[in-house]
Amino acid sequence: MDSILKPLYIAVSWVIVIIHDLLSPLFGADSGVSWSLAIIGLVIIIRTILIPLFVKQIKSQRALTALQPHMKDIQKKYKDDRQKQSEEMMKLYKEHKTNPLASCFPILAQAPIFFALFTVLNGIGKNPPVKHGVFSQDDVVSAAQAKFFGAPISQTFLGTDITTVKIVAVILIAFMSLTTFTTQRQLMLKGMPKMDSSNNMMLQQQKIMLYAFPVIFAISGVNFPIGVLIYWSTTNLWTWGQQFYVIKRNPTPGSPAYEELQKKRNHKSGVVAPETDVAPTEEEVKGQRNQPKKKKKKK
Repeated sequence: MDSILKPLYIAVSWVIVIIHDLLSPLFGADSGVSWSLAIIGLVIIIRTILIPLFVKQIKSQRALTALQPHMKDIQKKYKDDRQKQSEEMMKLYKEHKTNPLASCFPILAQAPIFFALFTVLNGIGKNPPVKHGVFSQDDVVSAAQAKFFGAPISQTFLGTDITTVKIVAVILIAFMSLTTFTTQRQLMLKGMPKMDSSNNMMLQQQKIMLYAFPVIFAISGVNFPIGVLIYWSTTNLWTWGQQFYVIKRNPTPGSPAYEELQKKRNHKSGVVAPETDVAPTEEEVKGQRNQPKKKKKKK
């Protein structure tokens, strides 16, 4: 496994060292600020590179939402034949050029980088420190001593008896779990079209993820070095902000956020929406805009 991940060890450590060296004149080479910001910088670079995958994820999610009626029909038609049902589902995905696993692409793409970072920081925390990638011996010694709010970035909740490390780890784990929960909840409440909860597989999956992921992060987080918790907390915050922007600026058609955006646009353009839950069509909007204004009668 180490031989497979070795290129990633080099890439991850190289980015961290470059950013650290740029920040060292400002905060000091052994400063926890320099090393912590280097990890945060790694997140920013990775997430910027992954933006095309995020766009693909959004498009796939919207395509799957549009296919929900067809998926229900297939489920009803082949409810007694699971194999045929799967075949027809795959056929449907292929025809509409979508992939139900696309929503996992950003997470899957980050997983190798996450494991590489975990190994690099875990090596720093060993006694004596073990270097990976392009880290020099001076780098690993410096990083091992660097602290984030008084907690060495190489330490874990379970690997130490230092109270400061445990407190900082608990705060970061709580933040990591909370941002995961709020991101998923934001998507369910604002970013998804209204669905029948009793007969919708996608909504049921979203509900499972809403509660399962924060629990997984909380349980596994006690084994992560503080530096990895900084990385994952930062990437969660990025995900939340990125999703917030998309939901606000380019929401999924049929979602509560989409209806709110349509109402705001119609209000600004002076279009009166009919008293229904359906937003006015483009023809109705144009028609209302082109109506001649009534002249006031002179007294």
